[in-house]
Amino acid sequence: MHGPAWPAWLLVALCAATGAYCLLRMRSGVEEQRRAAGGEALMGFGMAAMAVPATVFSPPGWAWPLYAAVFGAAALRAVWAARASPHHLHHLVGTGAMVYMSLTMALSPTAHHHAHAGTGVPLVTGALLLYFTGYVLLSGARLVPVAATDGTGVGTAPGSRAAVRWGDRPELARACRLSMGIGMVAMLLAM
Repeated sequence: MHGPAWPAWLLVALCAATGAYCLLRMRSGVEEQRRAAGGEALMGFGMAAMAVPATVFSPPGWAWPLYAAVFGAAALRAVWAARASPHHLHHLVGTGAMVYMSLTMALSPTAHHHAHAGTGVPLVTGALLLYFTGYVLLSGARLVPVAATDGTGVGTAPGSRAAVRWGDRPELARACRLSMGIGMVAMLLAM
């Protein structure tokens, strides 16, 4: 990524922390969560690697096609998994965005963000920005706490429910997806 170094380092930290938490979620007792967490860990670490400032490390030319191949394989896996769960359609869009950004970097690694000056936002970038901005807004709204009911209509405090392992908590998984969506918006804006 090009631009100031400090926002890129914040993005690297956010994506790497999200990837690390997703690796921990892979220890869940729920098979579907383990599968989703693996794909999300790949996305988090891949986004962190792509966000490293170009002034610190410029990957060799062969790295971008390699990224595209890895995320292309992840996209094929997401297509296969989407048959069982519509959530994997979001994984498909995310991996497709990573393939798109990797190919864009491979085609023009040094001047890709200057190439669009004065011509507006390319169609694919704009569509991905719209999707991920909507995803971030919707995911953020879903994280707003709502008083739970115990079946009798009486509200219960959020901390009073049965103990759930921290790696299996759905709100933490949603927060990870939200942070990766925010990271994707930032990366697409830097294109």
